[in-house]
Formats: sequence, structure tokens, C-alpha cells
Amino acid sequence: MNDTEIIMEKSIDISNPIETCASDPIQMLSERLLIKGLRKRYLVFRIRFTIFRLAIECYKNPIHWFGVIRYFIRFRKKYLGNNKTNSLVKIDGKYYMGLYTPGWKSKVFNQFVISLLNDYKPIPNKKINRFMFAFVGITKKCPLRCEHCFEWESLNEKEVLTTENIQKIIQKIQDLGVGQIHLTGGEPLHRMDVLLDILKNADDCTDFWVTTSGFNLTSSNAKSLKDAGLTGVVVSVDHFDPEKHNSFRGNKNAFHWAMEAIKNAHSNNLVTALSLCATKDFTSKDNLMAYMEFAKKSKVSFVQLLEPKSVGHYEGKDVSLSDEQIGVMEELMMRMNFKSENWDFPIIIYQGYHQRRHACFSSGYKGIYIDSDGDLNPCPFCHNKSGSVLDKHFEQNLEFLKEKGCPSSVVNKFAI
Repeated sequence: MNDTEIIMEKSIDISNPIETCASDPIQMLSERLLIKGLRKRYLVFRIRFTIFRLAIECYKNPIHWFGVIRYFIRFRKKYLGNNKTNSLVKIDGKYYMGLYTPGWKSKVFNQFVISLLNDYKPIPNKKINRFMFAFVGITKKCPLRCEHCFEWESLNEKEVLTTENIQKIIQKIQDLGVGQIHLTGGEPLHRMDVLLDILKNADDCTDFWVTTSGFNLTSSNAKSLKDAGLTGVVVSVDHFDPEKHNSFRGNKNAFHWAMEAIKNAHSNNLVTALSLCATKDFTSKDNLMAYMEFAKKSKVSFVQLLEPKSVGHYEGKDVSLSDEQIGVMEELMMRMNFKSENWDFPIIIYQGYHQRRHACFSSGYKGIYIDSDGDLNPCPFCHNKSGSVLDKHFEQNLEFLKEKGCPSSVVNKFAI
């Protein structure tokens, strides 16, 4: 397998993730391209050219064009150092390098870049995204009783937000400008009709994702969501062992639902990621490597590593990882993402790594969490309400949230 080769992977039936057979044509469902080597470098060059072209469109002074190049080099080195990601992922005609970066060759990617350029030097007469991402809880309902649930107190309570309320919330944050909206809950697929209503009525300047346990992501629902404009799904899987995952999630069907969701997402060309809450009991070198092997066999593009937080069902409990366990997580991310021999593994997204070094991206700066009451919070794991999106003081509430900042960090996130 030479350095310039592009590998086409087939998403297969992963109801049994340990024993899968990619040679069975009946099991082959969708195509994903992992791109490395010279082809990847060529595409990275084209992505950089897109950034430079957008800089020319935004600034009249050539000095700023080249200033942008230096700015992006510093920005990249701040967060990645001299490391270079192993591969790009091509799905449905777009190229992805991260879970929270829109796919290149799209209107949303261009808007994402313009908004970053505005951080370098304000751009007049251009719409700028106020947020890179927003999480919006659209329901309190969920069939699971997850050990780490951050919405434990409100789980399965009476719904507060109507479809009209949710539409107003989406419109308000889209009017401010947002690159990605992740629809969550509870279990968002409990309100399939609301999901479709959101997607069909939203502006196409935003990518939409669904964060799900896998419940109700049937083939038919996946197709309907894709046709309505959904970009991808983040499926929560907290163990590669089905019984242990089911126990953690409090439902004997949890693992089956998750596997079916991944399969149905693949077959409908949805970008697919796994999300792992890495608990004290789980986090070890062996378990994390076994999980990455499982994720690789599942043909997902990304794996999101989350650290347990003392909120929701974990409130008041000592669930924080040890320094040694955090070191194991960080080493895994660096090895999987930047060592060439691991190029065919999913790309790891580990926010905790960057938060410890550069502070939180959320808390009203570049991200926000709107809970199932319609209230503003720093993020899904920091429950510190700052008023409602729906009241007339929304802008003041947002500024109040930003002033309070992340409870665990007050560093300027974007100083370079």
C-alpha cells in the first residue's frame, strides 16, 4: 500500500463488532474515503488556497492577505504544534478534518473561514458567525437511564419547548451566525417530527448534527433526516462490550440501537462519529486501544473522548480521572491522530486536552448550550443558567453568560 493510495472503506453490518466480514457484498452499505499521503497533501494545499482566496475577497490590502497566512500558521501551531493529521475523510463530496470543522467544498466551510478571518482583522460588510457551534436540547424524553446523564434531574419530565419555541431558538442563533448546531436532548430522535421541521425550515448556512444514543435511527428515519439536510450523527457508545455498554446505559437494547444507528447512518451518507464517556473504571491503555479498534471496524470518521463531570447523575460524586489516566488519553490522541502508522483509525476529538492548555471554546465565546428549557448554559457539562433564549433580553443574557465564562477557565481563548 503506497503513500499516495486512497483507501475506500465499506461500512458493514456491525451488529457483531468483533466478527465482521467486509468481503460479503450483502453487508456492504456505503462508501467512505480515507485519504493520506500525496493526495492528502494536495487537498490540504487546495484547502489553504481556499483560505487565501477568501482572504483576498475580504481584504483589499495585500498586506492583510499574507498576514492571514501567518495568523493561520500561528493558530494551527498553537493547537497542534508541529503535528500534522494523518488523513482526511471524504463523505458525500466533502472533505472533513475534524468533528467541529465543517467539510471543505461547502458554503458552511467558507463561512467558517471568514469568521476566523474576522478574529484576525474585522471584516466590514460580511456576515460573521457569532458561534462555531451550538448544542440545542429539544426534548427531555429518553428511553435510557445512563450512568453519567447530565440531564438526570429533568429526564422524562413534561416538555417545556414547543415546536414553535424550538424554531424560534434555531432562528435566533442562526441570525447571530453559527457554523454547526448539534441537536440533543434527552434523546432527540424521540421528536423525529421536530427534527425534520427544524431541518426543513433552517437556513442552509449551518451544518446540523444529531447527538443520539442510537434509539429510533432506523434506515427510514436516517434517510428522511439526510434528505432534509442533516450532516451527521454522533452516536454515544461507552464500551466496546455490548453487555457493559447496556449496563452503563440502563437498557438491554442500548448497544443494538447504537450499532443499527451507525449502520443506517453509513448507508445514508451521514458523517458518523462515536462519543465515549471515559470513566475511571474504563480508562486504561488496553480498553482505549480496544475501543479504537472497535471504532475502526465500525467505519466511523471520528471518536469524541469525553471526561466524566460531576453534574447530573454524577453530581457530588468523585468521577474525575486521575492525572495518569488523563495522560493515557492524551497519549492515545497524539498517537492516533499524528503517527503515520495509525492513519486508518478514526480521528480523535478530545476537548479536555485543549481546555487544559487553551481554555474552553464554549461559554458564550465560540460555543453555547441551550437546554431543553430554552435556557443558556456554558456547555452541556456546565449547568449555570444565564436566562432564556426566548425572552426579550436574549442579547443581555448572552453577554451575561460570556462575562461569567467557563467555571473552570478564564483564559482568553483566541489570543495567538
